[in-house]
Amino acid sequence: MGFLLGVARNHVRRWLERDRAFLPLAESAEDLQNTPGAAAGDLLGDLTRQENIEAVRRAVLTLPPDDREVVALCDLVEIDYSAAAKILGCPIGTVRSRLHHGRTMLVAKLRAARCLA
Repeated sequence: MGFLLGVARNHVRRWLERDRAFLPLAESAEDLQNTPGAAAGDLLGDLTRQENIEAVRRAVLTLPPDDREVVALCDLVEIDYSAAAKILGCPIGTVRSRLHHGRTMLVAKLRAARCLA
């Protein structure tokens, strides 16, 4: 199982490197309108949210591949450290280190883009 996950991970890495310029960054307007809790006439809020999502996506895509994988697994997919370590084939300490490094870089990039106060 671990071997297949490694093969899939490497395939996705190569695909992302090759086709990074073609990945969509913005959500569609329909997705924003169908978001639970979105106010019917809150266009400014929707626009701000869309800009923040786009900034976060751009920042995640600029992370080094190892850090990006760990951030995606632990923060976006919400996999625990031990499962991420098995998937990536590295020790838990390495997962923690990469996650800390990736989060630190993301915060710096988002502060520079003025998404975080």
